[in-house]
Amino acid sequence: MGSFPDSMNEYKNQLKKGYLQEAYQGLMEYMRDLRSYLQNKYPEYSGSRSIYYGYMDMTYFSLFPKALRSRKLKIPIVFVHDTFRFEVWLSGSNRNIQTDYWNLLKESNWNKYTLTPDPRAIDYVIDHILIDDPDFSDLDSLTGQIERGTLEFIRDVEGFLSGQRI
Repeated sequence: MGSFPDSMNEYKNQLKKGYLQEAYQGLMEYMRDLRSYLQNKYPEYSGSRSIYYGYMDMTYFSLFPKALRSRKLKIPIVFVHDTFRFEVWLSGSNRNIQTDYWNLLKESNWNKYTLTPDPRAIDYVIDHILIDDPDFSDLDSLTGQIERGTLEFIRDVEGFLSGQRI
């Protein structure tokens, strides 16, 4: 990467082309539609009212399944911009909660999903790649893939945690 002025000149040049704005707006609309779709279809997962739009690093919204909400846990569905992929995370309502569950998972050796290296510095306890390099030409299919992967992740996490105490 270059200096800040060099980066700003490149940013200006990319904005002049118009593709950046169109792509970003389309992605934000898709994330809003995906959130609405999942919240309407799965009201028992009471989703977040807002979307975190980020700094072009990540964009996400969260679902709060009842069994996890009572543990102060949530399920963010995340588009990670630099890796260009959708992920699903298990996150805590704060870093202390995340650390408690990180310790539980680490000690249990449950390794179905990737454990964060540092729950105090990263926004999740575990993560899972839903779709690497998504195809945005068929949004219904993309939504179906995200839905199926997210539901499986939630079932797995709830199943594991059902026999655990913190």
